[in-house]
Amino acid sequence: MQTGDFLDKEIETLDLEALQSLQLERLKTTVRKASTSPFYAKRFRELGLRPEDIQSLSDVEHLPFTTKDDLRGEAYPYGFLTVPGENLVRLHASSGTTGRPTVIFHTKKDIRSWAHLVARCMYMAGVRKDDVFQNMMGYGLFTGGLGFHYGAELLETLIIPAGPGSSKRQIRLMQDFGTTVIHIIPSYALYLLKVMAELGINPRDDLSLRVAFLGAEPHTEGVRRRIEEAYGVDAFNSYGLSEMNGPGVALECPYKNGLHIWEDSYLVEIIDPVTLKPVPDGTEGELVLTSLNRDAMCLLRYRTKDITRLLPGRCPCGRTHRRIDRITGRTDDMIILKGVNIFPLQVEMVLMSIPEVGNNYQIVLETHNGIDTMRVQVEVDSEHFSEDIRYLEKLQKKIASELRGEILITPQVDLVEPNSLPRSDGKAIRVVDKRTVTVG
Repeated sequence: MQTGDFLDKEIETLDLEALQSLQLERLKTTVRKASTSPFYAKRFRELGLRPEDIQSLSDVEHLPFTTKDDLRGEAYPYGFLTVPGENLVRLHASSGTTGRPTVIFHTKKDIRSWAHLVARCMYMAGVRKDDVFQNMMGYGLFTGGLGFHYGAELLETLIIPAGPGSSKRQIRLMQDFGTTVIHIIPSYALYLLKVMAELGINPRDDLSLRVAFLGAEPHTEGVRRRIEEAYGVDAFNSYGLSEMNGPGVALECPYKNGLHIWEDSYLVEIIDPVTLKPVPDGTEGELVLTSLNRDAMCLLRYRTKDITRLLPGRCPCGRTHRRIDRITGRTDDMIILKGVNIFPLQVEMVLMSIPEVGNNYQIVLETHNGIDTMRVQVEVDSEHFSEDIRYLEKLQKKIASELRGEILITPQVDLVEPNSLPRSDGKAIRVVDKRTVTVG
């Protein structure tokens, strides 16, 4: 473990008083900047709030929350800007598949600051100048590809900007150029193992990989372990969102006991998503972030909809920035079935703990005779798939029982052959909702 090596030691190891002093200074600056934007100027007037009212970190609770709907609403596309248009050098956006995208603008300073945060993350995970970094994330409007690209450039690593998809080409690039570090979607990392098996390639023996950054979709510890064991890598959980630049918001250190969130750039809150009140450290809630070092767009108390908690105590790596737990779900991904709140990651956590289960599954929600039901389709590992109906029935009952223990309802479990469920080079579609809606 490289635990005593820091890219930015003075900042990464600030004592609590110095870190909070820096945060307060930057919070005051951020609030002043935000108040010059059309969106926040109006919101501040409505609340009777002035920038000078913010005199302590606890005063953040007086600031308004910001949501994705605000970014897509009347203020779209330029209502959050705090600089003249000629100062902008780039925009990134979400997919916008359900309407307007969320658009984030950057100045040259913003791009430099973002790249530095990503470089800090990569260095913390052990990436150095002599590494070969293969970036399998999308470039363009999506922030994942370019975010890691610019961070890696600051570290002066050799970058292979492969982008997503083209699996056989990805593998060939790894072989030809001795790729040591990859940035990849977790479900695609599992899919790539199938392609390698078809080509007769053992990633542990035939490739030079040692570090994998997993991002763009939530995943369980079980998925991480499968990727580490199959590839022979150290896999790090990466967290980011386009509204806060993209990747570089938080990453695990080599101890992997939570993700260090860079508190010199982000003010962190965990709130109850119903009451909107803060919850104590160690209690799960919705992650709320305020940007502290942005130029073009300052977002105050942005509701991420991601469910996590702040981990108490100090990390033995020496970094003083607090840690968030891995994301356990999103408030808008929660399934309500028979009065029970269920997150898809709860299902994945159970499935990935069962050795006979393969790398792919799908949750299907349906309505039968007016009753909503859950069916979980599970691929069985090729080594364990058997024609013995009694063996499969026993496995089916085991999976259903363990799922009930976690999600409190008993879903129908369908065991299917390996590689029979839909797969994709992009994000996995884990939930298919076929439920009918009763009107009137």
